[in-house]
Amino acid sequence: MKTPAFHGFVSVQSRGTVALPPVVRKRYGLDKPGSQVEITERSDGVLELRPVIAVPASQAWFWAENWQERERRADADIAAGRTTTYDNVDDFMDSLDIDE
Repeated sequence: MKTPAFHGFVSVQSRGTVALPPVVRKRYGLDKPGSQVEITERSDGVLELRPVIAVPASQAWFWAENWQERERRADADIAAGRTTTYDNVDDFMDSLDIDE
């Protein structure tokens, strides 16, 4: 059974604060301190709100578009069977063409 989409009204406080209903906050993980929402004003007058998960600065590299493209390529290679796995490090090292 699909959860029905929320529709209702919220008040805008004097400082511009808007409180999202608890069911919406919980559904989108916005019930934790510091949660963020992206807002976009569309040309047709609609305000769009999107929940955003903050990424620690030390992990931002992983979410860069060029890294994500490489992740998608790796996922495609794995799905197509274009990878090799090894049971242990010794088997991997033996597979390398290294002159000793």
